[in-house]
Amino acid sequence: MPSDIEIAQSTPLLPIADIAHKLGLPTQALVAYGPHKAKIALSHLRSLEDRPNGRLVLVTGINPTPAGEGKTTTTVGLGDALNRIGQRAIVCLREPSLGPVFGMKGGAAGGGRAQVVPMEDINLHFTGDFQAIALAHNLLAALIDNHIHHGNALRIDARRISWKRVVDMNDRALREIVVGLGGPGNGYSRQDGFDIVVASEVMAILCLATRMSDLKARLARIVVATSLEGRPITAGDLQATGAMAALLRDAIAPNLVQTLEHSPAFIHGGPFANIAHGCNSVMATGSALKLADWVVTEAGFGADLGAEKFLDIKCRKSGLWPSAAVLVASVRALKYQGGADVKQLSQEDLPRLAAGIASLERHIENVSQVYGLPCVVALNHFVHDTEAELAMVRERVKATGVPMVLARHWAEGGAGAEELARAVMACANSPDPKPTYLYPDTATLWDKAETVARRVYRAKGLAAGSKVRAQLQKLQDQGYGHLPVCIAKTPYSWGTDPKELGALEGHEIDVREVRLAAGAEFVVLVCGEIMTMPGLPAQPAAAAIDVDDDGRIVGLF
Repeated sequence: MPSDIEIAQSTPLLPIADIAHKLGLPTQALVAYGPHKAKIALSHLRSLEDRPNGRLVLVTGINPTPAGEGKTTTTVGLGDALNRIGQRAIVCLREPSLGPVFGMKGGAAGGGRAQVVPMEDINLHFTGDFQAIALAHNLLAALIDNHIHHGNALRIDARRISWKRVVDMNDRALREIVVGLGGPGNGYSRQDGFDIVVASEVMAILCLATRMSDLKARLARIVVATSLEGRPITAGDLQATGAMAALLRDAIAPNLVQTLEHSPAFIHGGPFANIAHGCNSVMATGSALKLADWVVTEAGFGADLGAEKFLDIKCRKSGLWPSAAVLVASVRALKYQGGADVKQLSQEDLPRLAAGIASLERHIENVSQVYGLPCVVALNHFVHDTEAELAMVRERVKATGVPMVLARHWAEGGAGAEELARAVMACANSPDPKPTYLYPDTATLWDKAETVARRVYRAKGLAAGSKVRAQLQKLQDQGYGHLPVCIAKTPYSWGTDPKELGALEGHEIDVREVRLAAGAEFVVLVCGEIMTMPGLPAQPAAAAIDVDDDGRIVGLF
Protein backbone atom coordinates (compact mmCIF):
# COMPACT_ATOMS: atom_id res chain seq x y z
CA MET A 1 0.00 0.00 0.00
CA PRO A 2 1.30 3.53 -0.69
CA SER A 3 2.65 5.60 2.20
CA ASP A 4 0.38 7.99 4.09
CA ILE A 5 1.81 11.03 2.33
CA GLU A 6 1.48 9.39 -1.10
CA ILE A 7 -2.19 8.62 -0.41
CA ALA A 8 -2.78 12.17 0.81
CA GLN A 9 -1.02 13.81 -2.14
CA SER A 10 -2.87 11.68 -4.70
CA THR A 11 -6.33 12.56 -3.34
CA PRO A 12 -8.00 15.64 -4.89
CA LEU A 13 -9.15 18.15 -2.28
CA LEU A 14 -12.24 20.32 -2.37
CA PRO A 15 -11.94 24.09 -1.95
CA ILE A 16 -12.27 24.92 1.73
CA ALA A 17 -15.33 27.07 1.00
CA ASP A 18 -17.12 23.93 -0.24
CA ILE A 19 -16.33 22.16 3.04
CA ALA A 20 -17.62 25.18 4.98
CA HIS A 21 -20.84 25.24 2.97
CA LYS A 22 -21.54 21.65 4.08
CA LEU A 23 -21.80 23.10 7.58
CA GLY A 24 -23.88 26.08 6.55
CA LEU A 25 -20.91 28.42 7.02
CA PRO A 26 -20.88 31.36 4.59
CA THR A 27 -17.69 32.26 2.77
CA GLN A 28 -17.44 35.52 4.74
CA ALA A 29 -17.14 33.46 7.95
CA LEU A 30 -13.81 32.09 6.71
CA VAL A 31 -10.31 33.51 7.00
CA ALA A 32 -8.59 31.53 4.25
CA TYR A 33 -5.03 30.22 4.53
CA GLY A 34 -4.73 29.12 0.94
CA PRO A 35 -7.27 27.01 -0.97
CA HIS A 36 -7.60 24.10 1.48
CA LYS A 37 -7.50 25.48 5.02
CA ALA A 38 -9.13 28.35 6.86
CA LYS A 39 -9.92 29.76 10.26
CA ILE A 40 -13.49 30.43 11.38
CA ALA A 41 -14.00 34.09 12.27
CA LEU A 42 -14.69 34.67 15.97
CA SER A 43 -17.55 37.01 15.13
CA HIS A 44 -19.35 34.20 13.30
CA LEU A 45 -18.72 31.71 16.11
CA ARG A 46 -20.45 34.06 18.55
CA SER A 47 -23.53 34.01 16.33
CA LEU A 48 -23.82 30.24 16.85
CA GLU A 49 -24.06 30.32 20.65
CA ASP A 50 -27.86 29.96 20.89
CA ARG A 51 -28.00 26.84 18.73
CA PRO A 52 -28.55 23.44 20.39
CA ASN A 53 -25.58 21.09 20.68
CA GLY A 54 -25.06 17.94 18.65
CA ARG A 55 -23.75 14.72 20.20
CA LEU A 56 -20.13 14.43 21.36
CA VAL A 57 -18.19 11.16 20.92
CA LEU A 58 -14.87 10.72 22.73
CA VAL A 59 -12.31 8.44 21.09
CA THR A 60 -9.76 7.10 23.54
CA GLY A 61 -7.61 3.97 23.67
CA ILE A 62 -5.41 1.56 25.55
CA ASN A 63 -1.92 2.59 26.66
CA PRO A 64 0.07 3.52 23.54
CA THR A 65 2.67 1.03 22.30
CA PRO A 66 5.24 0.85 19.48
CA ALA A 67 2.84 -1.64 17.84
CA GLY A 68 0.28 1.02 17.02
CA GLU A 69 -3.33 1.36 18.10
CA GLY A 70 -4.71 3.87 15.57
CA LYS A 71 -6.65 6.29 17.75
CA THR A 72 -6.42 9.31 15.43
CA THR A 73 -7.07 7.10 12.42
CA THR A 74 -10.18 5.75 14.15
CA THR A 75 -11.37 9.27 14.96
CA VAL A 76 -11.11 10.24 11.29
CA GLY A 77 -12.58 6.97 10.02
CA LEU A 78 -15.55 7.22 12.39
CA GLY A 79 -16.26 10.78 11.29
CA ASP A 80 -16.19 9.72 7.64
CA ALA A 81 -18.40 6.71 8.38
CA LEU A 82 -21.04 8.80 10.14
CA ASN A 83 -21.20 11.09 7.13
CA ARG A 84 -21.41 8.08 4.78
CA ILE A 85 -24.51 6.74 6.55
CA GLY A 86 -26.34 10.04 6.32
CA GLN A 87 -25.37 11.80 9.53
CA ARG A 88 -23.79 15.25 9.78
CA ALA A 89 -20.44 14.82 11.51
CA ILE A 90 -17.34 16.88 12.24
CA VAL A 91 -13.95 15.53 13.33
CA CYS A 92 -12.11 17.52 16.05
CA LEU A 93 -8.38 16.90 16.53
CA ARG A 94 -5.28 18.52 17.99
CA GLU A 95 -2.52 20.04 15.88
CA PRO A 96 0.75 18.06 15.70
CA SER A 97 3.91 19.30 17.37
CA LEU A 98 7.06 19.54 15.26
CA GLY A 99 8.97 17.73 18.01
CA PRO A 100 7.26 14.36 17.46
CA VAL A 101 7.00 15.00 13.70
CA PHE A 102 10.80 15.22 13.40
CA GLY A 103 11.39 12.76 16.25
CA MET A 104 9.90 9.31 16.56
CA LYS A 105 6.17 9.47 17.27
CA GLY A 106 5.14 10.87 13.91
CA GLY A 107 2.36 13.25 13.02
CA ALA A 108 -1.24 13.53 14.12
CA ALA A 109 -3.19 13.49 10.86
CA GLY A 110 -4.29 9.85 10.87
CA GLY A 111 -3.10 7.33 8.34
CA GLY A 112 -3.94 5.10 5.41
CA ARG A 113 -7.37 5.92 3.98
CA ALA A 114 -8.42 7.77 7.14
CA GLN A 115 -6.50 11.05 7.16
CA VAL A 116 -7.06 14.76 7.52
CA VAL A 117 -5.55 16.83 4.74
CA PRO A 118 -3.50 18.68 3.57
CA MET A 119 -1.42 16.44 5.82
CA GLU A 120 1.93 18.11 5.03
CA ASP A 121 0.60 21.51 6.09
CA ILE A 122 -1.10 20.10 9.20
CA ASN A 123 2.07 18.28 10.29
CA LEU A 124 4.38 21.22 9.59
CA HIS A 125 3.61 24.94 10.05
CA PHE A 126 -0.17 24.75 9.40
CA THR A 127 -1.72 28.19 10.19
CA GLY A 128 1.00 29.41 12.55
CA ASP A 129 -0.85 28.74 15.82
CA PHE A 130 2.14 27.14 17.53
CA GLN A 131 4.43 29.97 16.51
CA ALA A 132 1.98 32.48 17.99
CA ILE A 133 1.81 30.52 21.24
CA ALA A 134 5.61 30.33 21.43
CA LEU A 135 5.90 34.08 20.81
CA ALA A 136 3.34 34.94 23.50
CA HIS A 137 5.03 32.60 25.97
CA ASN A 138 8.53 33.92 25.26
CA LEU A 139 7.36 37.54 25.35
CA LEU A 140 6.31 36.94 28.95
CA ALA A 141 9.72 35.38 29.68
CA ALA A 142 11.46 38.43 28.20
CA LEU A 143 9.28 40.80 30.23
CA ILE A 144 10.27 39.05 33.45
CA ASP A 145 13.99 39.51 32.82
CA ASN A 146 13.45 43.03 31.53
CA HIS A 147 11.50 44.01 34.66
CA ILE A 148 14.33 42.85 36.92
CA HIS A 149 16.94 44.56 34.73
CA HIS A 150 15.13 47.90 35.05
CA GLY A 151 14.89 48.05 38.82
CA ASN A 152 12.64 45.14 39.83
CA ALA A 153 9.77 47.17 41.28
CA LEU A 154 7.81 43.96 41.92
CA ARG A 155 10.74 42.57 43.94
CA ILE A 156 10.84 39.33 41.95
CA ASP A 157 13.02 36.70 43.60
CA ALA A 158 15.36 35.68 40.75
CA ARG A 159 15.87 32.31 42.45
CA ARG A 160 12.17 31.53 42.22
CA ILE A 161 11.24 32.27 38.60
CA SER A 162 9.13 29.35 37.38
CA TRP A 163 8.41 30.58 33.82
CA LYS A 164 10.76 28.92 31.33
CA ARG A 165 11.07 29.61 27.62
CA VAL A 166 9.66 27.33 24.88
CA VAL A 167 10.50 26.07 21.39
CA ASP A 168 8.52 23.63 19.23
CA MET A 169 11.29 21.11 18.78
CA ASN A 170 12.75 18.17 20.69
CA ASP A 171 16.03 19.67 21.89
CA ARG A 172 17.47 18.07 25.03
CA ALA A 173 20.39 20.57 25.10
CA LEU A 174 17.95 23.32 26.10
CA ARG A 175 16.47 21.59 29.15
CA GLU A 176 18.81 23.42 31.52
CA ILE A 177 20.64 26.59 30.43
CA VAL A 178 22.14 29.76 31.90
CA VAL A 179 20.95 33.15 30.61
CA GLY A 180 22.24 36.69 31.10
CA LEU A 181 25.94 35.96 30.56
CA GLY A 182 28.24 38.73 29.32
CA GLY A 183 27.92 41.45 31.91
CA PRO A 184 25.29 43.90 33.25
CA GLY A 185 24.20 45.05 29.81
CA ASN A 186 22.81 41.59 29.14
CA GLY A 187 20.79 41.41 32.33
CA TYR A 188 21.65 39.17 35.24
CA SER A 189 22.92 35.61 35.15
CA ARG A 190 20.52 32.91 36.27
CA GLN A 191 19.62 29.32 35.55
CA ASP A 192 16.78 28.88 33.06
CA GLY A 193 15.52 26.28 30.60
CA PHE A 194 13.21 25.45 27.72
CA ASP A 195 10.06 23.35 27.48
CA ILE A 196 8.49 22.25 24.21
CA VAL A 197 5.64 24.53 23.03
CA VAL A 198 2.95 21.91 23.63
CA ALA A 199 3.91 21.90 27.32
CA SER A 200 3.39 25.67 27.62
CA GLU A 201 0.63 26.88 29.92
CA VAL A 202 -0.26 29.37 27.17
CA MET A 203 -1.13 26.37 24.96
CA ALA A 204 -3.34 24.92 27.69
CA ILE A 205 -4.99 28.30 28.24
CA LEU A 206 -5.74 28.79 24.54
CA CYS A 207 -7.34 25.33 24.45
CA LEU A 208 -9.52 25.92 27.53
CA ALA A 209 -10.56 29.52 26.81
CA THR A 210 -14.15 30.08 25.65
CA ARG A 211 -13.64 33.54 24.08
CA MET A 212 -11.08 36.35 23.90
CA SER A 213 -12.13 37.89 27.23
CA ASP A 214 -11.71 34.51 28.94
CA LEU A 215 -8.31 34.05 27.26
CA LYS A 216 -7.11 37.41 28.60
CA ALA A 217 -8.40 36.71 32.10
CA ARG A 218 -6.57 33.39 32.14
CA LEU A 219 -3.34 34.89 30.79
CA ALA A 220 -3.41 37.52 33.53
CA ARG A 221 -3.58 34.80 36.21
CA ILE A 222 -0.43 32.97 35.06
CA VAL A 223 1.98 32.75 38.01
CA VAL A 224 5.55 33.26 36.76
CA ALA A 225 7.60 33.79 39.91
CA THR A 226 7.58 34.57 43.62
CA SER A 227 8.48 37.88 45.21
CA LEU A 228 11.11 38.23 47.91
CA GLU A 229 8.22 38.38 50.38
CA GLY A 230 6.71 35.14 49.05
CA ARG A 231 3.88 36.70 47.01
CA PRO A 232 2.96 35.11 43.66
CA ILE A 233 3.92 37.30 40.67
CA THR A 234 1.55 37.05 37.72
CA ALA A 235 1.54 38.00 34.05
CA GLY A 236 -1.03 40.60 34.99
CA ASP A 237 1.44 42.15 37.44
CA LEU A 238 3.91 42.49 34.57
CA GLN A 239 1.23 44.11 32.34
CA ALA A 240 1.81 41.38 29.77
CA THR A 241 -1.78 40.34 29.14
CA GLY A 242 -2.74 42.66 26.29
CA ALA A 243 0.37 42.08 24.21
CA MET A 244 0.17 38.31 24.70
CA ALA A 245 -3.48 38.35 23.62
CA ALA A 246 -2.57 40.42 20.56
CA LEU A 247 -0.10 37.72 19.50
CA LEU A 248 -2.81 35.10 20.01
CA ARG A 249 -5.58 37.03 18.24
CA ASP A 250 -5.61 34.80 15.18
CA ALA A 251 -4.44 31.61 16.91
CA ILE A 252 -7.54 31.43 19.12
CA ALA A 253 -9.82 30.86 16.10
CA PRO A 254 -10.41 27.17 15.15
CA ASN A 255 -8.92 25.79 11.93
CA LEU A 256 -11.12 24.11 9.32
CA VAL A 257 -9.74 21.42 6.98
CA GLN A 258 -11.13 18.18 5.48
CA THR A 259 -10.62 14.44 5.51
CA LEU A 260 -9.71 12.37 2.46
CA GLU A 261 -13.47 11.81 2.03
CA HIS A 262 -14.17 15.55 2.36
CA SER A 263 -15.70 15.42 5.85
CA PRO A 264 -15.22 18.69 7.76
CA ALA A 265 -12.47 18.63 10.41
CA PHE A 266 -11.60 21.21 13.07
CA ILE A 267 -7.93 20.95 14.06
CA HIS A 268 -6.96 23.35 16.79
CA GLY A 269 -4.46 23.47 19.64
CA GLY A 270 -2.15 20.75 20.88
CA PRO A 271 -1.50 20.63 24.63
CA PHE A 272 0.67 17.78 25.97
CA ALA A 273 -1.51 14.88 27.08
CA ASN A 274 0.57 14.32 30.20
CA ILE A 275 1.81 17.71 31.41
CA ALA A 276 -1.52 19.28 30.32
CA HIS A 277 -4.98 18.04 29.38
CA GLY A 278 -4.22 16.73 25.89
CA CYS A 279 -7.35 17.73 23.96
CA ASN A 280 -8.21 20.06 21.12
CA SER A 281 -9.64 23.46 22.05
CA VAL A 282 -12.93 24.05 23.81
CA MET A 283 -13.72 26.64 21.14
CA ALA A 284 -13.27 24.08 18.35
CA THR A 285 -15.28 21.37 20.09
CA GLY A 286 -17.99 23.77 21.23
CA SER A 287 -18.34 25.37 17.79
CA ALA A 288 -18.46 21.99 16.06
CA LEU A 289 -21.29 20.90 18.36
CA LYS A 290 -23.33 23.88 17.11
CA LEU A 291 -22.75 22.91 13.48
CA ALA A 292 -23.18 19.12 13.38
CA ASP A 293 -25.28 16.23 14.67
CA TRP A 294 -22.16 14.35 15.78
CA VAL A 295 -18.71 15.59 16.81
CA VAL A 296 -15.95 12.99 17.03
CA THR A 297 -12.95 14.04 19.09
CA GLU A 298 -10.02 12.30 20.74
CA ALA A 299 -8.06 12.63 23.96
CA GLY A 300 -4.31 12.10 24.00
CA PHE A 301 -2.77 8.76 24.93
CA GLY A 302 -4.83 6.07 26.69
CA ALA A 303 -8.08 6.16 28.63
CA ASP A 304 -6.18 6.34 31.92
CA LEU A 305 -4.13 9.42 31.07
CA GLY A 306 -6.05 11.16 28.29
CA ALA A 307 -9.71 10.39 28.95
CA GLU A 308 -9.31 11.21 32.65
CA LYS A 309 -8.02 14.68 31.81
CA PHE A 310 -10.61 15.18 29.06
CA LEU A 311 -13.41 14.44 31.52
CA ASP A 312 -12.03 15.84 34.78
CA ILE A 313 -10.42 18.97 33.33
CA LYS A 314 -11.80 19.90 29.88
CA CYS A 315 -15.38 18.77 30.51
CA ARG A 316 -15.42 20.13 34.07
CA LYS A 317 -14.33 23.56 32.84
CA SER A 318 -16.44 23.69 29.67
CA GLY A 319 -19.68 22.00 30.70
CA LEU A 320 -19.35 19.48 27.84
CA TRP A 321 -19.92 15.73 28.31
CA PRO A 322 -19.75 12.89 25.77
CA SER A 323 -22.79 10.92 24.63
CA ALA A 324 -20.55 7.89 24.06
CA ALA A 325 -16.92 6.77 24.03
CA VAL A 326 -14.91 4.61 21.64
CA LEU A 327 -12.01 2.63 23.11
CA VAL A 328 -9.41 1.79 20.45
CA ALA A 329 -7.16 -1.26 20.65
CA SER A 330 -5.34 -3.60 18.27
CA VAL A 331 -4.33 -7.24 18.58
CA ARG A 332 -0.70 -6.22 18.05
CA ALA A 333 -0.77 -3.66 20.85
CA LEU A 334 -2.48 -6.07 23.25
CA LYS A 335 0.19 -8.72 22.60
CA TYR A 336 2.85 -6.11 23.32
CA GLN A 337 1.09 -5.21 26.59
CA GLY A 338 1.16 -8.91 27.42
CA GLY A 339 4.93 -9.08 27.04
CA ALA A 340 5.48 -9.99 23.38
CA ASP A 341 8.61 -8.68 21.68
CA VAL A 342 7.88 -5.89 19.23
CA LYS A 343 9.61 -7.87 16.46
CA GLN A 344 7.30 -10.86 16.99
CA LEU A 345 3.95 -9.07 16.93
CA SER A 346 2.99 -10.39 13.50
CA GLN A 347 3.05 -13.97 14.82
CA GLU A 348 0.09 -15.56 16.61
CA ASP A 349 0.66 -15.53 20.37
CA LEU A 350 -2.48 -16.36 22.33
CA PRO A 351 -0.89 -16.51 25.83
CA ARG A 352 0.58 -13.01 25.56
CA LEU A 353 -2.59 -11.73 23.95
CA ALA A 354 -4.60 -13.09 26.88
CA ALA A 355 -2.28 -11.29 29.31
CA GLY A 356 -2.56 -8.03 27.37
CA ILE A 357 -6.36 -8.13 27.22
CA ALA A 358 -6.38 -7.63 31.00
CA SER A 359 -5.19 -4.08 30.40
CA LEU A 360 -7.98 -3.51 27.86
CA GLU A 361 -10.52 -4.77 30.39
CA ARG A 362 -9.17 -2.24 32.89
CA HIS A 363 -9.68 0.59 30.40
CA ILE A 364 -13.21 -0.61 29.64
CA GLU A 365 -14.00 -0.55 33.34
CA ASN A 366 -12.63 2.99 33.70
CA VAL A 367 -14.68 4.35 30.82
CA SER A 368 -17.94 2.47 31.36
CA GLN A 369 -18.06 2.12 35.16
CA VAL A 370 -15.85 4.79 36.73
CA TYR A 371 -17.17 7.50 34.39
CA GLY A 372 -20.44 5.85 33.37
CA LEU A 373 -20.01 6.43 29.64
CA PRO A 374 -21.68 4.21 27.03
CA CYS A 375 -18.71 2.55 25.34
CA VAL A 376 -17.78 0.66 22.16
CA VAL A 377 -14.45 -1.13 21.67
CA ALA A 378 -12.99 -0.53 18.20
CA LEU A 379 -10.48 -3.27 17.40
CA ASN A 380 -8.28 -1.79 14.71
CA HIS A 381 -7.63 -4.51 12.14
CA PHE A 382 -4.10 -5.41 11.02
CA VAL A 383 -3.38 -7.89 8.19
CA HIS A 384 -1.53 -10.37 10.44
CA ASP A 385 -4.39 -10.72 12.96
CA THR A 386 -5.47 -14.37 13.09
CA GLU A 387 -9.00 -15.69 13.53
CA ALA A 388 -8.04 -17.29 16.83
CA GLU A 389 -6.70 -13.96 18.14
CA LEU A 390 -9.76 -12.03 17.02
CA ALA A 391 -12.04 -14.63 18.60
CA MET A 392 -10.20 -14.38 21.92
CA VAL A 393 -10.50 -10.57 22.06
CA ARG A 394 -14.15 -10.73 20.99
CA GLU A 395 -15.00 -13.25 23.72
CA ARG A 396 -13.20 -11.39 26.50
CA VAL A 397 -14.76 -8.05 25.53
CA LYS A 398 -18.21 -9.64 25.30
CA ALA A 399 -17.88 -10.73 28.93
CA THR A 400 -17.56 -7.08 29.97
CA GLY A 401 -20.97 -6.27 28.49
CA VAL A 402 -19.47 -3.73 26.07
CA PRO A 403 -19.90 -4.17 22.29
CA MET A 404 -16.84 -4.63 20.08
CA VAL A 405 -16.48 -3.84 16.38
CA LEU A 406 -13.66 -4.90 14.05
CA ALA A 407 -12.74 -1.68 12.23
CA ARG A 408 -11.01 -1.54 8.83
CA HIS A 409 -10.93 2.20 8.16
CA TRP A 410 -7.13 2.34 7.70
CA ALA A 411 -7.45 0.26 4.52
CA GLU A 412 -11.02 1.07 3.51
CA GLY A 413 -11.67 4.59 4.78
CA GLY A 414 -15.12 5.45 6.08
CA ALA A 415 -16.63 2.31 4.50
CA GLY A 416 -14.51 0.23 6.89
CA ALA A 417 -15.96 2.01 9.93
CA GLU A 418 -19.68 2.03 9.10
CA GLU A 419 -20.37 -0.80 11.55
CA LEU A 420 -18.53 1.19 14.21
CA ALA A 421 -20.59 4.28 13.39
CA ARG A 422 -23.85 2.36 13.81
CA ALA A 423 -22.63 0.83 17.08
CA VAL A 424 -21.76 4.28 18.43
CA MET A 425 -25.15 5.65 17.47
CA ALA A 426 -26.88 2.67 19.09
CA CYS A 427 -25.11 3.04 22.42
CA ALA A 428 -25.20 6.84 22.68
CA ASN A 429 -27.68 7.83 25.35
CA SER A 430 -30.30 10.50 24.78
CA PRO A 431 -30.20 12.74 26.70
CA ASP A 432 -26.47 12.65 27.33
CA PRO A 433 -25.24 10.86 30.46
CA LYS A 434 -24.98 13.08 33.50
CA PRO A 435 -21.38 14.22 34.10
CA THR A 436 -19.60 11.91 36.54
CA TYR A 437 -16.41 13.58 37.68
CA LEU A 438 -13.87 11.58 39.64
CA TYR A 439 -13.80 14.02 42.57
CA PRO A 440 -15.59 17.18 43.72
CA ASP A 441 -14.02 20.64 43.50
CA THR A 442 -14.15 20.83 47.30
CA ALA A 443 -11.74 17.92 47.87
CA THR A 444 -8.17 18.80 48.79
CA LEU A 445 -5.48 18.66 46.12
CA TRP A 446 -3.91 15.66 47.85
CA ASP A 447 -7.23 13.82 48.03
CA LYS A 448 -7.92 14.55 44.35
CA ALA A 449 -4.56 13.11 43.30
CA GLU A 450 -5.03 10.08 45.58
CA THR A 451 -8.45 9.48 44.05
CA VAL A 452 -7.02 9.49 40.51
CA ALA A 453 -4.19 7.18 41.60
CA ARG A 454 -6.49 4.67 43.27
CA ARG A 455 -9.57 4.68 41.03
CA VAL A 456 -8.00 5.23 37.59
CA TYR A 457 -4.50 3.76 37.93
CA ARG A 458 -5.41 1.07 40.52
CA ALA A 459 -2.45 2.20 42.62
CA LYS A 460 -2.40 1.86 46.37
CA GLY A 461 -1.74 5.58 46.56
CA LEU A 462 0.80 8.34 46.02
CA ALA A 463 4.47 8.24 46.95
CA ALA A 464 5.54 11.78 47.72
CA GLY A 465 8.24 13.35 49.87
CA SER A 466 7.83 16.15 52.37
CA LYS A 467 8.69 18.82 49.75
CA VAL A 468 5.84 17.74 47.45
CA ARG A 469 3.40 17.54 50.34
CA ALA A 470 4.43 21.01 51.48
CA GLN A 471 3.98 22.42 47.95
CA LEU A 472 0.47 21.00 47.74
CA GLN A 473 -0.43 22.35 51.15
CA LYS A 474 0.92 25.79 50.25
CA LEU A 475 -1.20 25.89 47.09
CA GLN A 476 -4.17 24.75 49.15
CA ASP A 477 -3.56 27.60 51.62
CA GLN A 478 -3.14 30.13 48.78
CA GLY A 479 -6.64 29.39 47.51
CA TYR A 480 -5.89 26.99 44.65
CA GLY A 481 -7.39 23.94 46.31
CA HIS A 482 -10.54 24.07 44.18
CA LEU A 483 -8.59 23.37 40.96
CA PRO A 484 -8.50 19.92 39.34
CA VAL A 485 -5.24 17.97 39.30
CA CYS A 486 -3.30 16.94 36.20
CA ILE A 487 -1.24 13.78 36.69
CA ALA A 488 1.85 14.10 34.46
CA LYS A 489 3.30 10.64 33.96
CA THR A 490 4.40 8.16 31.33
CA PRO A 491 1.53 7.11 29.04
CA TYR A 492 3.03 3.66 28.45
CA SER A 493 2.22 2.11 31.80
CA TRP A 494 -0.40 2.22 34.54
CA GLY A 495 2.50 3.12 36.83
CA THR A 496 5.34 5.61 36.55
CA ASP A 497 7.88 3.18 35.03
CA PRO A 498 7.29 2.89 31.25
CA LYS A 499 8.76 -0.62 31.26
CA GLU A 500 6.08 -1.98 33.59
CA LEU A 501 3.46 -3.18 31.12
CA GLY A 502 0.15 -4.95 31.61
CA ALA A 503 -2.59 -4.34 34.16
CA LEU A 504 -0.55 -3.24 37.17
CA GLU A 505 -2.17 -3.17 40.58
CA GLY A 506 -1.09 -2.10 44.04
CA HIS A 507 1.79 0.07 42.84
CA GLU A 508 2.49 3.66 43.89
CA ILE A 509 2.37 6.82 41.78
CA ASP A 510 5.69 8.52 42.47
CA VAL A 511 5.25 12.32 42.55
CA ARG A 512 8.49 14.29 42.24
CA GLU A 513 7.29 17.85 41.58
CA VAL A 514 4.24 20.12 41.76
CA ARG A 515 3.51 22.91 39.26
CA LEU A 516 0.74 25.47 39.38
CA ALA A 517 -1.04 26.36 36.12
CA ALA A 518 -3.18 29.14 37.56
CA GLY A 519 -4.30 30.50 34.18
CA ALA A 520 -5.19 27.08 32.77
CA GLU A 521 -6.76 26.32 36.15
CA PHE A 522 -5.19 23.03 37.14
CA VAL A 523 -2.36 21.80 39.35
CA VAL A 524 0.22 19.51 37.73
CA LEU A 525 1.78 16.62 39.64
CA VAL A 526 4.93 15.58 37.76
CA CYS A 527 5.47 11.85 38.31
CA GLY A 528 8.33 9.48 37.61
CA GLU A 529 10.81 10.57 34.94
CA ILE A 530 8.40 12.41 32.65
CA MET A 531 10.00 15.37 30.83
CA THR A 532 8.61 18.57 29.35
CA MET A 533 11.42 18.85 26.79
CA PRO A 534 11.85 15.54 24.92
CA GLY A 535 14.97 14.60 22.98
CA LEU A 536 15.37 13.26 19.46
CA PRO A 537 15.97 9.50 18.98
CA ALA A 538 19.11 7.98 17.48
CA GLN A 539 17.39 7.83 14.09
CA PRO A 540 15.07 10.85 14.00
CA ALA A 541 12.25 10.97 11.46
CA ALA A 542 13.76 14.26 10.23
CA ALA A 543 16.46 12.27 8.41
CA ALA A 544 13.88 10.89 5.94
CA ILE A 545 12.05 14.16 5.19
CA ASP A 546 12.88 16.16 2.07
CA VAL A 547 11.34 18.43 -0.59
CA ASP A 548 11.63 17.98 -4.35
CA ASP A 549 12.19 20.64 -7.06
CA ASP A 550 8.43 21.18 -7.38
CA GLY A 551 8.08 21.91 -3.69
CA ARG A 552 6.45 18.57 -2.80
CA ILE A 553 7.27 17.21 0.65
CA VAL A 554 8.51 13.61 0.64
CA GLY A 555 9.33 11.16 3.44
CA LEU A 556 6.74 12.57 5.83
CA PHE A 557 5.27 9.19 6.99
